[in-house]
Amino acid sequence: MIRVVVDDLAFLASDAIVRPATTRLDPTTPAVRRLEQVGGPEFTAHIRIQKELAVGAAVVTAGGGDLPAEFVIHAVIRSDTEPVTREGVARAWQSALERAQEWEFGRLTVPPLGTGAGNLAVEDAAEVMVQVLKVHAGSAAFPADVSIVVETPEDREAFEAALQRRGAAES
Repeated sequence: MIRVVVDDLAFLASDAIVRPATTRLDPTTPAVRRLEQVGGPEFTAHIRIQKELAVGAAVVTAGGGDLPAEFVIHAVIRSDTEPVTREGVARAWQSALERAQEWEFGRLTVPPLGTGAGNLAVEDAAEVMVQVLKVHAGSAAFPADVSIVVETPEDREAFEAALQRRGAAES
């Protein structure tokens, strides 16, 4: 099931939270930064890396602190030299969904990937994410339940419209 909800990503229960990140696992938006605050030192200790990851990669770490999920999937959507693009978001979201399948996460929460100042419009993010999710769901058992967590009713409308266009309107 795919749902679109207006809520706070840092407080919605799931098996794993998808967290858009840079190649150094830095947060990409204030909403994502809130995950670090809620997860506390335990969470930030899990996201130290030895070398930068590639745009389009995804890696699983433990959650920590008061996060409502035991795990976090970090989806790498930009670097210092590679800005956010539809292609990079698609690769990172596909990688995140592959990690969810490998780890058998049944319930996933995810914010719009690649949005924010100077990045993709929410409509573009919705189109990319819904397209990738529909292809993945056609051949994978996990995740069975995806909650796309948005901050405004307008963002919810953009995702619901993309779901309707793809024939996935279960929100």
